[in-house]
Amino acid sequence: MNIREQFPQLKRSVYGKPLVYLDNAATSLRPQCVIDRWTEISSRSTANLHRAVHHVAAEATEAYEAARDAVREFLNAASREEIIFTSGATHALNLAAWSIGEAFINQGDEIIVSEAEHHSNLVPWQMLCGRKGAELKRLEVDDSGRLRIESLRTLISPRTKLLCLAHVSNVLGLVNPIGEISRICRENGVMLLVDGAQGVVHQKIDVQALGCDFYAFSGHKMYGATGTGVLWGRKALLEQMPPMFGGGEMIETVQWSGSTWAPLPRKFEAGTQDISSVPCFVQAIQTLQSMPQDDGLKEYVYEELSRMEGVRIFGTSADLSEKVPLFSIAVQGAHHEDLALILDKMGIAVRSGQMCAEPLMDRFGVTGMLRASFAPYNTMQEAEYFVSSLRKAISMLK
Repeated sequence: MNIREQFPQLKRSVYGKPLVYLDNAATSLRPQCVIDRWTEISSRSTANLHRAVHHVAAEATEAYEAARDAVREFLNAASREEIIFTSGATHALNLAAWSIGEAFINQGDEIIVSEAEHHSNLVPWQMLCGRKGAELKRLEVDDSGRLRIESLRTLISPRTKLLCLAHVSNVLGLVNPIGEISRICRENGVMLLVDGAQGVVHQKIDVQALGCDFYAFSGHKMYGATGTGVLWGRKALLEQMPPMFGGGEMIETVQWSGSTWAPLPRKFEAGTQDISSVPCFVQAIQTLQSMPQDDGLKEYVYEELSRMEGVRIFGTSADLSEKVPLFSIAVQGAHHEDLALILDKMGIAVRSGQMCAEPLMDRFGVTGMLRASFAPYNTMQEAEYFVSSLRKAISMLK
């Protein structure tokens, strides 16, 4: 089957023009197999997980836990107990920040966060530092958007407990060298948490090979259902961390004198989980792994943007293998939102604004950017149409 035929939303039109969906870094489209699986469970197997002994509950539990096995294999995690389901990367990162803070962070400790982070991998650590009296330190990026990794060894001190950064920046599209960074962290006894919201889409993930301690991502960016996410953590660390939420299913015993927690991963999965959406990870992973390789589209768009007068690309690299097909730009004399509105009238969906990375906007001296992010279902014809439409939009505003 043609890959585009798997995604029904690609058949629709906007303002009388075929939809060209280039906002994949925010939310990818869903294939029919994910939609069908969600509908099947919603219509046939709705029941609370892990609790009742009746047949439908057993079906729901089996589907939910099969997704855990699929994610474990996808990440090459050492154990299925290391896979914690959340409502998305934001939930996963907040859970990690709270529980890591309670287990490992004390007054005077240090946490390093990169300058290129999504707010979801910055604000929870700010909150933790405020609560615990810890210090937040910044790993800067250079003018190309590259992390200043050479400064990391001097930035780390005996008080540094944790480094938090993205595998792939949602603004710059640059792939950070997690393996190299993890080696520096291990040499200095620093834990490493990776926001993989963009990484799982564009990189083959092996958490054991990467050498990180935590990895978080969302389902809705990798062709899965909304309201789903994963926090992977090393079992030895997760066992030391207290749960963030209390309630049903995350307990072992409950007495007036106190409660004890269920074993991993249930300790971190309080309450009724997303019965219909989490099982869709199986189909989402299958879809992701079947996607074709880049056919030159990335190189074409990068070269065309580079040739446009007055266009500034954020996240540049001499080696495009270090960049995913995500392009954030600013155009001299044209506001990013005006450009996005004009492109929308041409049927092209792109992102404009700060992209939940206000400190990075400040770093580059802009109020916002225009971002076009491509997926394997986007065609070269769509790329060419985007380039020509962008040129038209720029000419209309100048």
